[in-house]
Amino acid sequence: MNSPWHYKEDTLTFDNIPLGEIVKDHPTPFYLYSLDQLTKNFSQFQEAATSAGLENGLICFALKANPNKEILKSLASLGCGADIVSGGELKRAMDCGIEPQKIVFSGVGKQDWEIREALASHPLGIYSFNVESIEELKDIARLAKEEKKRARVAFRLNPKVNALTHKHISTGFKTHKFGLLKADILRALAIIKDEPALNLVGLSIHIGSQLTCMKATEEALLEVGSLAVKISEQLGKDLEFIDVGGGLGIDYSPADKKIFTTPREYMDLVFKTIEALYHPKKLPRIVFEPGRVIVARVGMFVTRVIRTKVSEDCKFVIVDGGMNDFVRPSLYEAYHGIYPAIKREGLEKVDIVGPICETADCFATGREVSPIIKGDILAVADTGAYGFSMASQYNMRSLPIEVVLQKKSIES
Repeated sequence: MNSPWHYKEDTLTFDNIPLGEIVKDHPTPFYLYSLDQLTKNFSQFQEAATSAGLENGLICFALKANPNKEILKSLASLGCGADIVSGGELKRAMDCGIEPQKIVFSGVGKQDWEIREALASHPLGIYSFNVESIEELKDIARLAKEEKKRARVAFRLNPKVNALTHKHISTGFKTHKFGLLKADILRALAIIKDEPALNLVGLSIHIGSQLTCMKATEEALLEVGSLAVKISEQLGKDLEFIDVGGGLGIDYSPADKKIFTTPREYMDLVFKTIEALYHPKKLPRIVFEPGRVIVARVGMFVTRVIRTKVSEDCKFVIVDGGMNDFVRPSLYEAYHGIYPAIKREGLEKVDIVGPICETADCFATGREVSPIIKGDILAVADTGAYGFSMASQYNMRSLPIEVVLQKKSIES
């Protein structure tokens, strides 16, 4: 995957603008995004689906990855939908121009007021409530009747597969709180048949995030596809769509490049697996919920070196950005490339740490970089996903700003 940052000689540029020029106008730390790269990433994902034979697919961007208004407005202009998990995300998506009939609502804890808002968003409501429990299904039916609506719903299947990813972002095994088991979904069809306020239109899965190995994904696709066929037979009508979720990973680290699955490889797997189950019948519409693969590489987290510190054979580079600003390395031990705005000759091994009063406040350990001094600017790569959206004000620190580049203009 391409990146918006490159070195021109020893100077780091972002969208062909020297990072040092951008920093002059914005206090560190801050997030930096490229809308040009966003368009390229979305188009690549869309073209991969079309080339694989999934021309009628619906891409619903996962707002939890990055709810920045300029990013969402840009995606809306490209025809993108939204995958939401809260009433706040519903409002943000609609405020940014995303059509309600391109919105899917997942999550185990949908509250009554959120369901009402989603039902009221359009004469037909949102595209789908992805239902995660029988109790939720009954609540949606009750609220739809009160609002004199017919709710479009899809069951979220828990396929009981364990994705090869970090344990905190794996969501498709039976011990995880997400989705319904196959037997429970089949029993719930009786509720669908007897409840005119519910319109079962699809089936969904989502087994985790930062997926690079496709073995569990293939197992999950087989489970959801075969169940969709069975449901269609029992109800006597075809489901409108299968939502295959999101979670496709990117190559954050050098090791990731060996196991990274491209969007086209992923789309080929989706088409091949679902088509084999439906052949010779026409495939249902495929809904995608990408987040990271669309926005991760769109952004960098820019921070300034406060000072350096030597403790015997350990050298610490202390920066003004902390784990409250960007938590992935601390929470998931995630690898992110780190690049100085100006490269110097030679390499040194350092720990790059923040100012938060937690030992876990560390962006890199034993990382080889060109020599760094006080006042230098560093950029943490691939932070467009789960960066600002997971930021906090821990230690009573202000939230970082977000700077959005579009062509040669800068907006913040």
